[in-house]
Amino acid sequence: MAQRNAPFGNEEYQRRITKTRAAMTKAGLDAIFVTDPSNQAWLTGYDGWSFYVHQGVILGMKGDPVWWGRHMDSIGADRTVWMDDDHIKGYGDQYVQSTVMHPMEDLAIHLSALGFEKARIGVEMENYYYSAKAHAVLGPALPGATLVDATALVNWQRLVKSEDEIRFIRKAAGISDKVIKVAIDKAAPGVRKNDLVADIMHAGITGIGEDWGDYPAIMPLTPSGLDATAAHLTWNGEPMREGEATFFELSGCYRRYHAPLCRTIYLGTPPDEMRQAEAAQMEGIEAGLDAARAGNRTCDIANAFMAILKKHDIQREGRMGYPIGLSYPPDWGERTASIRTDDETVLEPGMTFHFMPALWMDSWGLETTETILIKPDGPAETLCDVERKLFVKD
Repeated sequence: MAQRNAPFGNEEYQRRITKTRAAMTKAGLDAIFVTDPSNQAWLTGYDGWSFYVHQGVILGMKGDPVWWGRHMDSIGADRTVWMDDDHIKGYGDQYVQSTVMHPMEDLAIHLSALGFEKARIGVEMENYYYSAKAHAVLGPALPGATLVDATALVNWQRLVKSEDEIRFIRKAAGISDKVIKVAIDKAAPGVRKNDLVADIMHAGITGIGEDWGDYPAIMPLTPSGLDATAAHLTWNGEPMREGEATFFELSGCYRRYHAPLCRTIYLGTPPDEMRQAEAAQMEGIEAGLDAARAGNRTCDIANAFMAILKKHDIQREGRMGYPIGLSYPPDWGERTASIRTDDETVLEPGMTFHFMPALWMDSWGLETTETILIKPDGPAETLCDVERKLFVKD
């Protein structure tokens, strides 16, 4: 029997399935097979570090979803999903990393048994977890079916968060506050970066009180000096040095929900150009938050921020944020809307974004960001509570 340890009640999962089926109807699909671990968890509650093998969720227009994966991981499904046992299917280890057979052959058998042998089935073709080989095998194994690209179909249904989800994101935000404060407090000349990251990860996993910390979808990004001119470097064993800025791009995580937060520290006296950029960045963030209102568009947030940078004669390219919530490695973003100048996604109450207007210059980086919640009225709410500034230790 299923243990029913899913993080939410059945009513929440039925809400999600209803939204997804409406999108499936609009796309002309009879069923979908989703491999994105975030989408699997969102639909079923499944939570396991098994996304390195083929697995996924089958959802048709009737009945409960079916979780399918490696047999040994079906035990984890039994512990984490909300569905009954007969909606958990496992394949044998003879399929795992085999050169003569493929798990998609087993999946095809289950899809046929569910009545989808001649169906229009949506698959997530632009996804980290659905390989070219998987697609090449699944098609011929279901010769009567039509495989349709349904990339991000489920992701878009996740864009507006329920009150239950927002409650989890607020818990993650509290942990984000903690890890950023630990990073700032522990940072000092001579501190090895790996030791600092060990303290950061300990703080994140410890969590706050009963709100235990889960592993974040992105490891701590903590580059210093010239390394901080790049966006996505992690850490090394070098000591922190006076005269260098270090940005911390971190997130607390509670039951797979995230609330990313970035702050920057300078050891010593910051150069004037960094202080000037800080002032422009803070002004731009305020303008962006004011534009982050229900009924406006994601591009309005980006354009408000960019207008301030233009006034201060600062050049910047790239997007300035993305939706966040439930996620697994390698990314805590939801891969749908973007906060950028050409994205016209309309903002709705309950959307949550990582507003990420970082500046990467020729010799330093300055990351100051917020997780924001779109409210029914007024500007967005920032969910974290760390002072918004360039931190300095002389």
